[in-house]
Amino acid sequence: MTRPTVDEIWQWLDQVPDPEIPVISVVDLGIVRSVAWKDDLLEVSITPTYSGCPATSVITIDIEALLTRHGVNQFCVSQRLSPAWTTNWISEKGRACLEEYGIAPPQFVGRPKRCPHCYATELEKISDYGSTPCKAQWRCQICLEPFDYFKCH
Repeated sequence: MTRPTVDEIWQWLDQVPDPEIPVISVVDLGIVRSVAWKDDLLEVSITPTYSGCPATSVITIDIEALLTRHGVNQFCVSQRLSPAWTTNWISEKGRACLEEYGIAPPQFVGRPKRCPHCYATELEKISDYGSTPCKAQWRCQICLEPFDYFKCH
């Protein structure tokens, strides 16, 4: 069997969903930081969205299972905590996936740009905490639907 290229592995990893937000891949979320061959060992480095994120172990297991399914037997999936993950690492495709799913993507101004349901801009914050610690809870004043806003960090 020929060794897969780094580009092929990135394509595979783009199929691994985030366990908390399954519509976005760990690649588009910016969690996968590097993929490299060191001799016969494949090294994959991931950075969790925050250091205590409970989904990190599930992501590691999912990546390991994916690599094994594709015949990669010698690999190391390691966590890199520095530099810390930032919402700047979310791809444009990932931001669109979040909004389609009903989660307002992060904005540099620290508040949602628009409601992910009706796209209105009349919004109010309900709580600094949403369904996970990295999200806040907001509500649209037009359609009255609550939604998560992925906080900037």
